[in-house]
Amino acid sequence: MKAAGRPVAARLRDRITASDPGLLRLAAGSRTAGAIALTLAVLAVLRAPLPHLVAGAIAAMVATFAIREKQRGRQAVTLALGLPVALVSVSLGALLNARVVAGDVFFVLLIFCAVYGRRFGDRGTALGLIGFQAYFLSLFVGATLSTLPRLYGVITLAFACSAFVRFVVVYETPAGILQRLREAFRVRLAQLVSAQLELLDADPDDVDKALEEVREGTARLHETAMMIQGRLDDGTSDEAVAQVLQRRIADAEIAAERLGLLLLNARSAERADTLTLHLPGAHVPSGGHLPVRDEAIDTLRRELQALRLLLLRPVGQRGGTGVAHLRNRLLGYRDEENLPSASRAVQDVFRGIGEAARAVLGLRVALEEAQDESDDTPATTRSREELDAENAAIEGVQESERETQQEPRGLRRPTTRAAVQVSVGSALAIVGGEFLSSHRWYWAVLTCWIVFMNTSSTGEVLVKGYRRLVGTVLGVVAGIVLAGLVGHHTWTALGLVLLCVFAMFYTAPLSYTLMSFFVTAALGLLYTLLHTYSLSVLVLRVEETALGAACGIVAAAMVLPVATDRRTNELLATVLERLADVTDAAVDQLSGSPGAGLLDKARDLDEALGDLRAATQPLIHPITPLRARRNTAQYVVAVLETCAYHARSLAATAELLATHPSIAADPRLRRACDRITDNIAAISAHVVDQHATDEVETGPSIASLLESGTAGTPRYGRITDRVLRHLQRLDEAVVGLARPLSVPVAARKP
Repeated sequence: MKAAGRPVAARLRDRITASDPGLLRLAAGSRTAGAIALTLAVLAVLRAPLPHLVAGAIAAMVATFAIREKQRGRQAVTLALGLPVALVSVSLGALLNARVVAGDVFFVLLIFCAVYGRRFGDRGTALGLIGFQAYFLSLFVGATLSTLPRLYGVITLAFACSAFVRFVVVYETPAGILQRLREAFRVRLAQLVSAQLELLDADPDDVDKALEEVREGTARLHETAMMIQGRLDDGTSDEAVAQVLQRRIADAEIAAERLGLLLLNARSAERADTLTLHLPGAHVPSGGHLPVRDEAIDTLRRELQALRLLLLRPVGQRGGTGVAHLRNRLLGYRDEENLPSASRAVQDVFRGIGEAARAVLGLRVALEEAQDESDDTPATTRSREELDAENAAIEGVQESERETQQEPRGLRRPTTRAAVQVSVGSALAIVGGEFLSSHRWYWAVLTCWIVFMNTSSTGEVLVKGYRRLVGTVLGVVAGIVLAGLVGHHTWTALGLVLLCVFAMFYTAPLSYTLMSFFVTAALGLLYTLLHTYSLSVLVLRVEETALGAACGIVAAAMVLPVATDRRTNELLATVLERLADVTDAAVDQLSGSPGAGLLDKARDLDEALGDLRAATQPLIHPITPLRARRNTAQYVVAVLETCAYHARSLAATAELLATHPSIAADPRLRRACDRITDNIAAISAHVVDQHATDEVETGPSIASLLESGTAGTPRYGRITDRVLRHLQRLDEAVVGLARPLSVPVAARKP
């Protein structure tokens, strides 16, 4: 059976599931557009005037997208608290609208409080956002004291419609979101196997393109795993279930990543560097020759197709004896006697397929799928017994204690610093905006506010301001076209506004430029409805946006600045610390020490690396003129991703120690880790202090360190050999960080 033979509806569902994990973007867009549509429908029945329709649409949008909490009870409380905040804010806006100086001063104070409120978590962020946007609403519709009573009713109605759509129409629960994320993980895992199959068959001219597909598929799978990690506590019934699922997701991710590396080795004349899988643009070693079309390669291709078929079968769907036969056959490759006659590299791929099949079986067991064991072979039975033993061991482990870092105080606190920066930038935007337009100066303030959201350095503010300006310019062009097509057809224009709002929230996580495009296009339609549309208004929108972005950049660069280099160095030091923690704890456990919550430590490393990856975006953005620094940033992040892969693999292997019959503690591993952790400490010292004198040491291979001084000691087994390979590659990757970070390297003295 081939994937192409599946029903069209099933393939379409899988594509949607993979492109939007958990359907989170679809839900966000539908929820916001639905709240606006319901508000407009009720106001239309009540024959509300056009300005109130616009006010209701803005209020419904704000009441919906501002709420970011995951628990439904907390969402309801925040929404209830947001209504009085919105009413007070719009009242002050109407009161101060005619008092220019007092209104501007209050607006700046409101902005400071709204940004400072982020330190109180999702609720503080939501209430600050609602307060700011409600004040903006009063300016946009020209609220006055005489119109306040009706505006109160419109805003209250908008909040009620938002609540109805959130809690009734687009009904989401943490458990339901987690279930959809798990489904997305399964589909993305199947897509990655498809990409790996393409890599196996790719001609030499197409192999780099196929490798890029594998690289992207690996990154997308990791992204979904991290999304699941963030939803485990809220979406599972208890801690034990969350830990089991976390373990199975980690196993599947590592097995898939390892399978890709093994396929690279099978295609290469020399052993593939793990950096190849993580560094954008890296080529397959030796040009990637096409494997000889022998019986082993044909069997390998067939088994990859079988693995993909197992993954494409939805959870809960029984596959019959045919699927059971495929599963049993793939699991059999975990035994040496079932491997076909082939080169060592190709045999390794078969082993990788066996481990991937075991990971798939573990996922299905963790998802409480009913298991039919009547057709099990001895290899499948052994895999089930291992999984049951691991699950029992996981359930008996208490959650590890996580270190809590002391938060900076005063102006060093990120929320305080951001509040001061935004306030200064907004004050500049108000003054400059008044010169451009005494009626629409608030667009500059809005842009200044937005470019600071979810940014931590001057470079991030610069890139976000650039993207917003590009999106706004393109949106102005679209607004001109749409306004000309719609004319004064009110409901047609409102329908297009709803489409733009849906597209805005659907594309927001993907592209800030696209989001800005749809926002500006929607505003052009709103101006048309308010009979204030003109080409000069849309040009003014671009000018105010450019001014607001410039004011934000100036404030970020001049007021309590956080340079991009400083920010990335701080995050790099955190990543190195987490890497050392995971490596040291994993090797300790593999050497015989008690367990220490390794998977939690590994996910902490992944989260820190994700923060670093986001912070380096200004350095690797296409507009950056510093090409050398761009290449260095890409290389360092890729090397760290390679290190994280090997650290995750060590952690996963160490977690098997207590239950896996073929894994035994080896005290010799402890001494093999010392050089790695010492080198990580040396690099970290140079990142923190450029005048540090620590050096990175090189020397004999990790395996030789274990064998030295152990005459008569039995050689290690296959599992320990795999651990040594991970340690060796980790050692090489850590040394590889020294050159781009300007850390001196000295050979170890005998």
